[in-house]
Amino acid sequence: MSQPRVAPFYDPVTFTVSYVVYEHDGGEAAIIDPVLDYDAKSGRTSTHSAQQIVDFVREHALSVHWILETHAHADHLSGAHWLREQLGGRIAIGAHIDSVQRTFKPIFNLGEDFATDGSQFDYLFAEDELFQVGKLSAQALFVPGHTPADMAYLIGDALFVGDTIFMPDVGTARCDFPGGNAALLYRSVQKLYALPDETRVFVCHDYQPPTRPKPQWESTIAAQKAGNIHLHAATSEAEFVALREARDATLAMPVLIIPSIQVNVRAGELPSPAANGKRYLQIPLDVL
Repeated sequence: MSQPRVAPFYDPVTFTVSYVVYEHDGGEAAIIDPVLDYDAKSGRTSTHSAQQIVDFVREHALSVHWILETHAHADHLSGAHWLREQLGGRIAIGAHIDSVQRTFKPIFNLGEDFATDGSQFDYLFAEDELFQVGKLSAQALFVPGHTPADMAYLIGDALFVGDTIFMPDVGTARCDFPGGNAALLYRSVQKLYALPDETRVFVCHDYQPPTRPKPQWESTIAAQKAGNIHLHAATSEAEFVALREARDATLAMPVLIIPSIQVNVRAGELPSPAANGKRYLQIPLDVL
C-alpha cells in the first residue's frame, strides 16, 4: 500500500503548520488545519497563507476531497471556508464540536440563530471513524483533553495530531480552556502512543525552543515516546496531570483567541455583515 505524500505550510506569525496530504499528482487530497491570516492591530484578514495551498494544489493537479480541522483553534483563524470556495471539498471536524459551540455561544453573544449542532461544517466525524482520501485509508481519532472535541487524523502511516502533542522538545498542549482536561489528554496521548513506532507524527504548531535554530513539524511515535519533555513512555498520569496543571496556571491567553474562536466555530466563515455592510467580531469584557 502506498503511503501519503505530505506537503507542510508553515505560518511564522502563528507558528501553525498546515498540510496537504495526497497519494500522487493528479489524485485526491486532504487539507489539514489551514490558516486565514489576521492582523490583530488593524483587524484585517488576508489569504496569503491559504493562497500558497491553492497554488500547490493546482500545481500538482490535485482534487481536494476534505478540508480537515483537528479542533476549533484558539491561536489562528481557519482558512477552511475560503479554501472551499477556491478548491471545493468538504470541511470536516469531530462531532463533539457542538459542545464547544454551546460553551462559546453565550461568551461571544453569537445570537439566537447561531446553531450549536455543528451544522456549519459539511461533515462531522464520529469517534474513531474510518474514511478515505482517494485510495488512502484514514481514521479520525477522538483525542480530547486540549478541548473536548479534538481529533487526530491517521492517513496511511501519517498521523496529524493537532494540538495534542508538539515536537518532543516542546511537549504537549495546554488543557485550561473551557472543557479541557489534563487527565483526558494523557489518555488520548496513550491512544496515539499505541500506534506503531514508525508512524510519522505531524504537529499543528511548533513553538520552537531557543536551543533549536529552525522550526520543525515531523517526528515519529517512537521519538515522542522516548523524548517528549512532558509525556514520554514512562510518565504516569498523575505526574503528567500535576505538571500540566502547574504549567497551565502560568500561561497567558493566546493572542488571537477572541477572533479565532468566533470564526472557527463557524467553520472558518466570517460573521455576517451588519446593516452597514461591514463585518464585526465581538470582544467580551471581563469574561475570559
